[in-house]
Amino acid sequence: MKFSPKEIRDTILSIQKIEITEHHIYKKLAGRSNEKNRKILDHIADDELRHYTIWKKYTGKEIKPSKFKMYFYYLISLIFGLTFGLKLMEKWEKRAQINYDELSSYVPEAKKIGKEEHQHEIKLIDLLKEEKLEYVGSIVLGLNDALIELTGALAGLTLALQNTKLVAIAGFIAGTAASMSMAASEYLSTKSEASQVKYVRKNPLKAAIYTGIAYLFTVLFLIYPYLIVGNIYLSLLWALANAIFVIFIFSFYVSIAQGKNFRKGFGEMVILSLGIATISFGIGYLVRIFFGIKI
Repeated sequence: MKFSPKEIRDTILSIQKIEITEHHIYKKLAGRSNEKNRKILDHIADDELRHYTIWKKYTGKEIKPSKFKMYFYYLISLIFGLTFGLKLMEKWEKRAQINYDELSSYVPEAKKIGKEEHQHEIKLIDLLKEEKLEYVGSIVLGLNDALIELTGALAGLTLALQNTKLVAIAGFIAGTAASMSMAASEYLSTKSEASQVKYVRKNPLKAAIYTGIAYLFTVLFLIYPYLIVGNIYLSLLWALANAIFVIFIFSFYVSIAQGKNFRKGFGEMVILSLGIATISFGIGYLVRIFFGIKI
């Protein structure tokens, strides 16, 4: 494929901006990392600056970094973890990249730069051992159980009780008890695993806290519609929408941070949550009819 001189220059200028922007992002994040991670981030930052200098030879133009992207990825990394922020940046950067092999016809160094960019991704995979990632399994356990169990419970209670406040109270009590139960189970499970497998570094107490908090947060997020909306069925729909929202956000996070399939993870959790909710809704109907409950 042949490019016009203007297309080549515009492409190189856009890549130049990416390189200098990422140089500043890596440098900024290196400043708040531990010694091991700082060395890796500084090395990658230096590579990005060197790439920028190579592209500059062909354009003869100085490019300023994107301040918006610099602060955006920095804040994302602070909030969601360094690994997530960097992998998100690398993932989105791919969409802006052109084919380095094609560009090497005009810029001989392009192919080597492309290989080094790929090496950055490989280094980033094993870059950090963040607490957030070490305890993702505990968070997943809390979220999964809360979403599946509570959506089902709320659906059943909705039809059985027919009262938003009663459903909210019953859901909160059941959810709080379940969150403590799940936290205790995770504590015992992690403690047992650590005693059998020496290299397991998860702290049982922290694992329990992550599981319990994830569960309780999900409980509160699912039941609050019942405290705001008077219509029992609208409250249920809102609660289910909240469940799908939580599934979407967390599936996206895991797909980026751990490289898992977003569609598969999201689809499985949605089907399970809504499937259980549908079955529980039917059970609530049968309970209401069989016991003649009228509230």
